[in-house]
Amino acid sequence: MNLYAPIIGLLALAAGFMAIAIPLSTVLGPRRKNKAKYEVYECGVEATPQPQDGGRIPVKYYITAMLFIVFDIEIVFLYPWAVSYQAMGTFALVEMVLFIVTVFIAYMYVLRRGGLNWD
Repeated sequence: MNLYAPIIGLLALAAGFMAIAIPLSTVLGPRRKNKAKYEVYECGVEATPQPQDGGRIPVKYYITAMLFIVFDIEIVFLYPWAVSYQAMGTFALVEMVLFIVTVFIAYMYVLRRGGLNWD
């Protein structure tokens, strides 16, 4: 049970902070309500209503998210390799170089196709 004491303490601290912060924010927070405050705002662009039948949605946001996931997964694979590099030997070095070269080729392809340009 002693192993779980820090976790339980952290959960109790977080719950206590939440129990104090939420009521305190309703009491001390600003109460200026106006029309602009309730408008939808995203990235400096005025929101336009979407057509009922769906309409076209720009895919550049999804492409950026997918690129982030691909390169984030690369980092997830690099951390364990870096930690246990000496135990794995030369074979792991060759495999990691092949992995990095493959991801670099994908990065160059995306860069060449303009996937990282924000028009």
